[in-house]
Amino acid sequence: MSWKEIYESRVMTAEEALKKIPADSRVFFAHSMSEPTYLVDYMCDHKEWFTNVEICHLGSSGKHRYCNEEGMEGHLRHNSFFVSGLSRKAVSEGRADFTPAFFHELPRLIREKVIPVDALLLTVTPPDKNGKVSLGLSCDYTKECVKSAPLVIAQVNDQWPFAMGGAVIDVSEIDCFIPHNAPIPELQPGPLTEVELGIGKNCAALVEDGDTIQLGIGSIPDAVCASLTDKKDLGVHTELMCDGVMNLVKAGVITNAKKKIDPGVCTAAFIMGTRKMYDFVDHNPLINMQPVDYTNHPVTIAKLDHIVSINSAVQVDFQGQVCSESIGLTQISATGGQVDFVRGAAMADHGKAIIAMPSTVNGKISKIVPLLDEGATVTTCRCDVDYVITEYGIAHLKGKTLKQRSKALIEIAHPKFKPELITAFEERYHYKYE
Repeated sequence: MSWKEIYESRVMTAEEALKKIPADSRVFFAHSMSEPTYLVDYMCDHKEWFTNVEICHLGSSGKHRYCNEEGMEGHLRHNSFFVSGLSRKAVSEGRADFTPAFFHELPRLIREKVIPVDALLLTVTPPDKNGKVSLGLSCDYTKECVKSAPLVIAQVNDQWPFAMGGAVIDVSEIDCFIPHNAPIPELQPGPLTEVELGIGKNCAALVEDGDTIQLGIGSIPDAVCASLTDKKDLGVHTELMCDGVMNLVKAGVITNAKKKIDPGVCTAAFIMGTRKMYDFVDHNPLINMQPVDYTNHPVTIAKLDHIVSINSAVQVDFQGQVCSESIGLTQISATGGQVDFVRGAAMADHGKAIIAMPSTVNGKISKIVPLLDEGATVTTCRCDVDYVITEYGIAHLKGKTLKQRSKALIEIAHPKFKPELITAFEERYHYKYE
């Protein structure tokens, strides 16, 4: 059969496709913006079709109806690898589940059936003249799910960007095509505060011309990008790519010319941003989408000379232990790719790993603390931590004693909280803070 015959024979309605999902199965959704919201809503509207179906993903752009609406019990249950604001209440109340994992490990866990997948729901572009479709904004674990899942159901959306690299697959790899065009959810950047701009400036001070950078999304990465405009020949190898990267590419700051692997292209596992970003990605050979077991694997990252990794945190304690995913016992996010990049950067020649955060929560709570909150998760352990940055400065912790670490962190804490931190320091170490 030609690719057109294969494609046309597999086009069907949402009802026809979704009724193929067996009872007592595990269904993965593509990550974040790539979640096929039309199909997800259809599932929730017809929950009676499903019996004990577990829904897994690492983040959603939808409304999480499958874990927040009443009456889903016995039909659809959510198991996330990243707890977002949409699912925190359900997880804390036991109506949904959370599974910890390093992001780079997910494809292997799926492939080796540690976490077997029975079906995948995703969004793809319409096929091109060669019978290829693109996964668009999410390659990460989605690519492995396409290979491993016995049933692959795709919403075909003509507004989807045709991303290049590992995101391109053949129509024969998909079992069901449901055409439904819809706008892609967007994340609009907000105005930057003085605190965020200060953090961005301090992070940029550690970035040298020719470095390769890894950033996430949000106000701090936006502030970092805004502070990098005077740099030259930067590269990008990242888990998540956003508008700030696009702006630096257009400005000629990011050229990827000096990267040791994947020279000339920005490598990423998934994309979140605005319509401008999605249009920029479309058929752009400068964008190299790859699975997360490539982008985030510490061994891959270690091959990048002069990699600078920038991630965020909820708290950092005197030892340098970083909590980035919980408030006490309450899970609010996940490890994601933070440890992947921290460890990869540590193994790379001239690598730097930065934990960047405001010094306080709205000026009321210090994020630098003598001890992490009771029950808080240690995301990045003290031996892995390299640099910690706030709006007040840079603390370099590698190779420092516990007293030296504590003092360095107190020096970048908010002045309002320094007296109590100094008191805790002196009581803990029996040593005068000077």
